[in-house]
Amino acid sequence: MEVGLEAGRPRIAILLYDGLTALDFIAPHQAWAMFADVFLVSRDGAPITTDSAIVIHATHCFETCPEQLDVFFVPGGMATFDLMLDVETIEFVRAQGEQARYVTSVCNGAMVLGAAGLLDGYRAATHWATRHMLGLTGDVEVVPDRVVIDRNRLTGGGVTAGLDFGLTVLARLQGEQVAKNAQLILEYNPAPPFNAGHPSVADEETIAQVKAFLSQMDDHGLAQAREVKRQRALTA
Repeated sequence: MEVGLEAGRPRIAILLYDGLTALDFIAPHQAWAMFADVFLVSRDGAPITTDSAIVIHATHCFETCPEQLDVFFVPGGMATFDLMLDVETIEFVRAQGEQARYVTSVCNGAMVLGAAGLLDGYRAATHWATRHMLGLTGDVEVVPDRVVIDRNRLTGGGVTAGLDFGLTVLARLQGEQVAKNAQLILEYNPAPPFNAGHPSVADEETIAQVKAFLSQMDDHGLAQAREVKRQRALTA
């Protein structure tokens, strides 16, 4: 059996914006790139800079983003908090979400989907540190799972969950065998050096230090999420 596709290649668009978390983007992209046509879409088609100073070149702008997408995907990053109140971006996300076969996110990219009203009435995952914020963006049931599938909404938890998410999406698009092939090609067989990857397993000192590090993000994110809630209530 061939590793590649036997049928047509799915069409996937990824939203790019300054400040996105590189691994949120690159892990799913790596899972998909061998088996799908992936379009990298920034507002004006210009390169963007991730939160780790990696520059990613877009292939399309909002106006030239292909239609009839199989997947529309929003990666996360702290910049999502301001993106939630960016009218042009939210309108673009809403329009793409209304026509894509699957509407998806990783980490707090779910906040952008929520601000666009695309998670109303759905279950969704996000980073553990932003679960209390996601529910403010709309009528979304926040689920503490690594990958959540609710009809055509597929959402991943924080950062490294992007690879689990990417393989799950690939299985939906091309079948389990293609996704298993991709997993083996990527040698995705995790054995983390520390048992500290989630608050449910990390020690108290680690949790306290990380929460202190994220406290400024938490204040800003909550303020932005509450503003989204206020604006959505005014237009309801």
